[in-house]
Amino acid sequence: MNKDSKIAVIGGGSWATSIVKMLSENTGVVNWWMRNQEVISHIQKFGHNPKYISSAELKKNKINLSSDINAVVKSADCLVLAIPSAFLKETLQKLQNSIQDKLIVSAIKGIVPENNTIVGEFLHNQYDIEFKNIAVLTGPCHAEEVAMERLSYLTIACQDLKKANWFAEKISCRYIKTNVSDDIYGTEYAAVLKNVIAIAGGICHGLGYGDNFQAVLISNAIREIKRFVDTVHPIKRDIKESAYLGDLLVTAYSQFSRNRTFGEMIGRGYSINAAQMQIKMVAEGYYAVKCISEINNKYKIQMPINEAVFNILYNNKSPKNQIRLLTEKLN
Repeated sequence: MNKDSKIAVIGGGSWATSIVKMLSENTGVVNWWMRNQEVISHIQKFGHNPKYISSAELKKNKINLSSDINAVVKSADCLVLAIPSAFLKETLQKLQNSIQDKLIVSAIKGIVPENNTIVGEFLHNQYDIEFKNIAVLTGPCHAEEVAMERLSYLTIACQDLKKANWFAEKISCRYIKTNVSDDIYGTEYAAVLKNVIAIAGGICHGLGYGDNFQAVLISNAIREIKRFVDTVHPIKRDIKESAYLGDLLVTAYSQFSRNRTFGEMIGRGYSINAAQMQIKMVAEGYYAVKCISEINNKYKIQMPINEAVFNILYNNKSPKNQIRLLTEKLN
């Protein structure tokens, strides 16, 4: 990668909008694919995404929008994937050009449900992309705060640290600070699991549990995440770093967390469909908890929080009873 390498963002949601905003602060023209031509026309005219974080001011002169995914991908050296994991496979099936030699940055906080793999593994297995050409963009960071230009920190994980540093430089600006890591498995799995934990926290809040219990829940949650990532990909890592613990905290506590909001509605008695319709965005944790449970059938890791959320969302168990049983397992 060099200073003239071109970047394309794939997706039209909150994260895609924020990433385009970050990139356009100090890079050349950013290519941006989204499927909705009406939204494209609105952004080109007004410089705002009318559907997601519309308060974000976008530099129209530095953004090249298109609904032709093949044209966008062909022109780029680096692709940033910012679409829900449940739709990743369907979206990439439209590609007619190889992406094997491009740097692929995943900003997706979920598991590809058809394959039960994190995005990095999916790209490696399905498209024969070397791990040195796969990077993971993780928090702690909410798209909404990027739109408000509040100071945020992001971690870019890639086995090739030169490429991680290259992309870190591209998104760094006065309100974005960056760190790099070589732990693509740990950071990505942690990003997936924190969404499940946020749903659990939301359910507990909806049921009337207070801050004291939430503190215990999150304390247990980071240990649950550590047990999982250390078993699935055992390398030396510090689970207290921002990419792990920080990302968990912001997702579990923030007013902007769609997973927490989704969980809170479940705790208050909403059906899954009603909660999904209410938040009008994808709660990645809903899909992730099922995938993690299926992966854990192999490892048998102690994961009481994930188990409780799975039972509530997929086994139609009572949230009140499942959380009461969970309280007996925490310390």
